[in-house]
Amino acid sequence: MLKKTVRDINLAKKRILVRVDFNVPQDKSGHITDDTRVRAALPTIQYLRDQGAKVILCSHLGRPKGKVAEEFRLTPVAVRLSELLGAPVLTTSDCIGPEVEKAARYLKPSEVLLLENLRFHSEEEGNDPAFAKQLASVADIYVNDAFGTAHRAHASTEGVTHYLPSVAGLLMERELSFLGQATANPDRPYVAILGGAKVSDKIAVIENLLPKVDRLIVGGGMANTFFKAQGLEIGASLVEDDKVELAKDLLNRGGEKLLLPVDVVVADAFSADARHQTVAVNKVPAGWRILDIGPRSVKKFRSVVKGARTVVWNGPMGVFEFPAFATGTVAVAKALAASDATSVIGGGDSAAAVEQAGLADKITHISTGGGASLEFLEGKVLPGVAALLDK
Repeated sequence: MLKKTVRDINLAKKRILVRVDFNVPQDKSGHITDDTRVRAALPTIQYLRDQGAKVILCSHLGRPKGKVAEEFRLTPVAVRLSELLGAPVLTTSDCIGPEVEKAARYLKPSEVLLLENLRFHSEEEGNDPAFAKQLASVADIYVNDAFGTAHRAHASTEGVTHYLPSVAGLLMERELSFLGQATANPDRPYVAILGGAKVSDKIAVIENLLPKVDRLIVGGGMANTFFKAQGLEIGASLVEDDKVELAKDLLNRGGEKLLLPVDVVVADAFSADARHQTVAVNKVPAGWRILDIGPRSVKKFRSVVKGARTVVWNGPMGVFEFPAFATGTVAVAKALAASDATSVIGGGDSAAAVEQAGLADKITHISTGGGASLEFLEGKVLPGVAALLDK
């Protein structure tokens, strides 16, 4: 999916509306606790500034549900962005209207303006054409650099493209390049690792990847449904009974290609300080629940990753928020970090686990979009990408 990027157009002195993903976590005092998404946007912003463009940034933050909410204002983000750029970042109290029009009109080359939260208007998520047109009216060109929202057809991701020439930013280009190569033209052996709580969240991913990969590893809570499909007793573990037949079908289709844990860490309660032990998958005690993969599974999965040339990972191997049950997820992260393979992590909890383990710099690409990367791995067309100009 080759799309035009900021490198393919003349930007000098043009007003560029850039959709970024500044939906960052904050504490109660409004302090940003993780600025990864702001940092991810810096290459595109700096490239535009270097080209002498007038940069107008727009983003959502949180879920204000179409109303102005003080805790979801983008002011703290503007402050942090200014620190990272080493340059002032201008702001407005809204994302459309006379104040925005005036600020955009007087913006000088290489200056940066951050508009207020798009989701203070319900028309943003409703992809209202009039709102999209007003948003686009202050710019000459549109750049989408927010891969994390590309799976949503919102006014700022799809609507504005009807009114402006639209291209990808450098982050968007990187996302499409790595995820595209991993799904369409991977070096082999090609391994996918899928975890997380539910099979239902990953059905489409499994069905799309199963014919393409050389090995598909399943861990996390979703493995429990496969255990049940094999007739194993899983105690009080999370299971999707309505997906057991589907799991049986996937096991039959996958054959030796589909790998499940061989041992698990079980606990007597769902809590960080629960009593726990490691058992074989066919020895789960009644009333106990599976919360992580065991050391034999780690060894098995590690050997598969070691021989791979491309690895895609989406979803943790256990309840990694509890330190006692994070071992399997951290072990998979370490295996990827030590591997020579092209490693692509599909955002969300897997990305958080890699960051937590301090291994992010040893991974080829960590996606900034959980839901978007999942839909990409499902083989879906993302509306925010489809709307951009083709090369």
